Amino acid sequence: MNSIYLDHAATTPVHPKVGAVYVEIMETIFGNPSSIHSYGREARKHLDEARKVLAASIHALPTEIIFTSGGTEADNIAIFGTAAAMKEMGNHIITSNIEHPAVLESCKRLEEQGYDISYLEVNEKGQIDVQQVQETLTDKTILVTIMFGNNEVGTIQPIREIGQILKDHQAIFHTDAVQAYGIVPLHVDDLGVDLLSVSAHKLNGPKGIGFLYQRKGLKTAPLLYGGGQERKRRAGTENLPSIAAFAEAVSIAQELMENNRTKYTHFANIMMQVLDEKGVSYEINAANVEKLPHIFNISFPGTDIESLLVNLDMAGIAVSSGSACSAGSLDPSHVLTAMFGEGSPKLRNSVRFSFGLGIDEEAVKEASVKTADIVNRLVK
Repeated sequence: MNSIYLDHAATTPVHPKVGAVYVEIMETIFGNPSSIHSYGREARKHLDEARKVLAASIHALPTEIIFTSGGTEADNIAIFGTAAAMKEMGNHIITSNIEHPAVLESCKRLEEQGYDISYLEVNEKGQIDVQQVQETLTDKTILVTIMFGNNEVGTIQPIREIGQILKDHQAIFHTDAVQAYGIVPLHVDDLGVDLLSVSAHKLNGPKGIGFLYQRKGLKTAPLLYGGGQERKRRAGTENLPSIAAFAEAVSIAQELMENNRTKYTHFANIMMQVLDEKGVSYEINAANVEKLPHIFNISFPGTDIESLLVNLDMAGIAVSSGSACSAGSLDPSHVLTAMFGEGSPKLRNSVRFSFGLGIDEEAVKEASVKTADIVNRLVK
């Protein structure tokens, strides 16, 4: 039985070239980038080269890149760091109710500390309205944190338009772009964002490494105290093998981005065609809205998510019912709940398929046929 991995929104396999870079740097460049001797200078050279690659990928300056342990830490620095740095300016923060837990849990913690948090609601397509941001802004708003593309249904938010609204406001604008980075082009000046979070393991890089873009001149209070690494914004010796591998993964993703977007859209069309041919009753969640092309969330009426996941796994198809951080739980997705309401059957019958490295047309067809057979069997 072939095993088909269709959960690339949760994490991705490491690209062979990325793994090779990681091993090479780990085995040959062991110096501390902060050391002034030749070993340290050699390590610093590789660190600087990687930083330039990553900065260029979002049209930023190398000095605006802060290396982190991943998207969660980047989100935490953006939120807690801004809240602390801007505390004299106000205590109001705006976010949405479909954010990743790294954002939502951080906001909840600040709420416990006395901050005023506004959670914007989304429509049935998983999107907020720009007017909501405008109407919720106050003279005490210090941070707006809205994800670029949702990790469960793929909906892209109107980030550029929000950036325009905030251009003359004191509020700092952060976007969690973890799911979008490497999939769609990102230009920080065009978007108008001040802070942007990404993670390597979503684009065939290693786990445990990411970065936070922080606009030049912007201040955030550090979460970690120690040495002067990352311009005193994030203490700790840099994880050079992972950083170099991250840069390689980004270079590959940038080169293949356009082709991949076309390919993933084609894969989704194949799935729909097979489901139609097999007479499957289904509904695309977040249809007819701008979305990340690699995420395909489908509702199968008359089925139950637990049976669906078990049967798909037994058939060798790896998918997800929600965000990766909730993979061990069958609690209703907070994203789908926000979109459709607590009583919606979609909370118990929706599956996320997500495409990436190693998936071809043949694999998508095979997975689609198996999915159709399982759904038809469960519904009967």
